[in-house]
Amino acid sequence: MSQVPVRVLIVDDDEDDYILTRDLLSQIQGTKFALEWVDNYSSALEKMVQKQHDVYLLDYRLGDRNGLELLQAAIAAGCQAPIILLTGQGDRQIDVEAMKAGAADYLDKSQLRPYWLERSIRYAIERKRTEQKMQAQAALLNIATDAIFVRELGDGIVFWNQGAERLYGWKVAEILGKNTQELIYPPSAPPPSEAYETLTATGEWQGELEQVTKDGEKIIVQSRWNLVRDDDGQPKLILVVNTDITQKKQLEAQFLRAQRMESLGTLAGGIAHDLNNVLTPMLMVVQLLQLKLKDEQTQNWLSILETNVKRGAELVKQVLSFARSYEGKRIVLQVGHIVLEIRRIFQQTFPKSIEISTDISPDLWTVFGDATQLHQVLLNLCVNARDAMPYGGTLSITGENIWIDENYARLNIDAQPGPYAAITISDTGIGIPKEIIDKIFDPFFTTKEVGKGTGLGLSTVIGIVKSHKGFINVYTEVGKGTSFKVYLPATEVKEINSAREDKTEPFAGRGELILVADDEEAVCEITKLSLETCGYKVMVAANGIEAIGIYTQHQEEISLVLLDMMMPSIDGATTIRTLQKINPDILIIAVSGLASNQQIAELSGSSVKRFLLKPYTAQELLKNVAEVLDRHRKLTSV
Repeated sequence: MSQVPVRVLIVDDDEDDYILTRDLLSQIQGTKFALEWVDNYSSALEKMVQKQHDVYLLDYRLGDRNGLELLQAAIAAGCQAPIILLTGQGDRQIDVEAMKAGAADYLDKSQLRPYWLERSIRYAIERKRTEQKMQAQAALLNIATDAIFVRELGDGIVFWNQGAERLYGWKVAEILGKNTQELIYPPSAPPPSEAYETLTATGEWQGELEQVTKDGEKIIVQSRWNLVRDDDGQPKLILVVNTDITQKKQLEAQFLRAQRMESLGTLAGGIAHDLNNVLTPMLMVVQLLQLKLKDEQTQNWLSILETNVKRGAELVKQVLSFARSYEGKRIVLQVGHIVLEIRRIFQQTFPKSIEISTDISPDLWTVFGDATQLHQVLLNLCVNARDAMPYGGTLSITGENIWIDENYARLNIDAQPGPYAAITISDTGIGIPKEIIDKIFDPFFTTKEVGKGTGLGLSTVIGIVKSHKGFINVYTEVGKGTSFKVYLPATEVKEINSAREDKTEPFAGRGELILVADDEEAVCEITKLSLETCGYKVMVAANGIEAIGIYTQHQEEISLVLLDMMMPSIDGATTIRTLQKINPDILIIAVSGLASNQQIAELSGSSVKRFLLKPYTAQELLKNVAEVLDRHRKLTSV
């Protein structure tokens, strides 16, 4: 240790014990101590609060008080130097309580030796200096957006920055000392053994890892590990820097799916053209034979043959639509009229157990497209919705005007900023399992029984929509239903731009604080950005429990809560009811990707003023927030 004297305050109500401790310290070679002694609780606390010593030695017995109480009071008053508790009790429970309260160490007086006392003081001071140094470094590391943490070789976490809190959801107090393997790695994807081998051999490793957040959400990180060694060059700690690349990977997956679809489209288009060349002469020969061979039996055979050849031709047309080789005639048209036509057909042909509802905006923007093809898109999606509800349910078709902003466009590889007419087909059926959601648009992929589906319905839909420069979003939950939202570029650009400017201007906020609760980080970030850009203040919660906690603390400042209906821990309906108990007059806008959740939100209480269907644009968000707040101001000012 340094030759600068170590300033020690000894707190002991027995002078003989103090002298014994003083003599033990005088026997320590190589270290000088500057000692001060007090014999009572109040004097000791006064000295400790002054922060003029390097270490404190407290006797457990201090008259009618004790050293544990003094330890707790001193730390509460801001004492930062290490505190060592001296006991003559041999009581294990007291020692455990002392360590929990913040003691650097505890020593049994009956077994006290110069070596043990010197080592305890030295270790306590070194640990405290290391902690202070780490705290100073932590202040710098907390500025970083990456998740940065330090763990022991045995896997216990010793440092956890704010970036790690944001990424994983675990607070510092929850994670310190815990095992990373148990908390941030899914059982199916532990950290690779070769990572540890490379780290041991070279001192560093980097690669991609699958991990999970506190709420069980799967994420992908770009991870960099560095081995930290002690003064003797021995491995001591592992520094980990993780960057969230989940969104990047999702966009890469979209790009790869788009490439796969393009390749399949090229292949399917080539096959379809060849099949057309085969089917055309067959159909022509059948029709010629029908004119020459008049007997009834032959006519029946030829009729069967003609029917099947035509069925084959229809399949080819679907393949060509998927391959974008069948363009059709494009005109400016109103999609709402097509929806109304389809509704009339389905009301006559669908089972009575399926309720059909439509909600088409009266000023739905026009699109430039092929009426027959768009009719086929809506027809295929509605038939799939019917098949997903074998025991009945609700089929909803909605049409609305949406302006896609740059923030939203970044999340979808096929989207471009601008005006869209959006048609949503929702059902309350069986839903689509996650493991097959990426395959549903592949040609010839079907989950229906043999003979009940060709596997070309959705592949035709995606081909037609993409040929119209549009895109599709799918939201599904097993057992609850599925929504397909078709975005088609609108044609009335000038009219739309002027309308957009007129509508956006009044939606600016007045500095109101909005609480956004959603487990999708990307949704939270974009919603926060959109609101802050228009003059609102925003707080974000990743789940219902966090939303309740934040609202409890900031109830007076929060003007409105934007709440997702489907979050981990507790669902939206339960969160709404809990928030209403805290404040019956709370203003809530409920959000969901399933239209069926609107009724659940409305039944949750009168505090739910609006319902927003995902994905929403900045225009939709700001319009609803402004209208709810304006209406509330008018009601409260009366």
